[in-house]
Amino acid sequence: MTFAMATSFTPPAHGTVTELARGVFWARMPLPIALDHVNVYVLDGGDGWTVVDTGVDTKLSRRLWQQLLDGPLKAKPVRRVIVTHHHLDHVGLAGWFVSNHGAELVMTRTAYLMARMLQLDVQEEPTPEMVAFWRSCGMAPDVLETRLSERPFNTADAVGPLPLGYTRIKCGDEISIGGRLWDVRCGDGHAPEHATFWSRDGDLVLGGDQLLGSISPNLGVSATEPFADPVGEWMQSCLKFQDYALDSQLVLTGHKLPYYGLPARLSQLIKNHHRALDRLLEYLSQPHAACDCFIPLFKRDIRGAEYGLAMVEAMAHCVHLYHNGLVTRALREDGALIWQRKDQQ
Repeated sequence: MTFAMATSFTPPAHGTVTELARGVFWARMPLPIALDHVNVYVLDGGDGWTVVDTGVDTKLSRRLWQQLLDGPLKAKPVRRVIVTHHHLDHVGLAGWFVSNHGAELVMTRTAYLMARMLQLDVQEEPTPEMVAFWRSCGMAPDVLETRLSERPFNTADAVGPLPLGYTRIKCGDEISIGGRLWDVRCGDGHAPEHATFWSRDGDLVLGGDQLLGSISPNLGVSATEPFADPVGEWMQSCLKFQDYALDSQLVLTGHKLPYYGLPARLSQLIKNHHRALDRLLEYLSQPHAACDCFIPLFKRDIRGAEYGLAMVEAMAHCVHLYHNGLVTRALREDGALIWQRKDQQ
């Protein structure tokens, strides 16, 4: 089987792969959300393939993977699956590769534990903790009423059973993938202990969702840890990665297109969030709940399918300002946390 080397970054059609560098192949899996795809990568290890991220566990994704395995990837077995972080669009079919294809599962410890915990935690109705968190964000009454009447989405709806055992990687490790040596560097914010991989030859970075090109990753809090500071953790990670970023590196990301120019992109990501925080702090000269803050943060109102992601990100930005001593919080009678700039009280 021959492959065409990519000269421009046109997304591969479903069921096909594009070679981005020697032995490094790019495929896409569909997602049933507005961001309608996730990028997955397959690296040639000589005696078998290493898959990096998998897509969600749906009949369509399984069919497309099988089409790849029976087509362009048929010459070799899948020996290993590396998952960059615990989110369902990246880990969804990891267990399928282990159980159906005998692959080794490789993840950071936090990513594995988070994924396995969430996959096992199935709720048929909203828990008191979920409802309290939604109220604390100031969720719109109509959205809250709908959620209270519906079965919540569960990770297990899109992630297959995960194996009891896995192989741990951690920040600072060296790993061989596809005939190259890579340094493992972990970031936080979008997901805890998110693994990124930097080739020793300086040509490639497997960035997952930590190093996206044309969009910024969601930085949200949840009922699991409502007062975490993912915004601060993520910006610190971006600062750390600047020490290793080169213009020559091709960054292979979890969504959208691969890109060059990582040093400038990291600077842009940091600046964009500082500007968003400045707008939010100005808006909080008057007291507001997190769900009142979509326009200053995102420069537009948000409804529909994007509402939940916007809510948790708005809450995370308010919490970040609070952790930095710039705003106060007070509990409203309806359970919403109200944030206000300190010097305006």
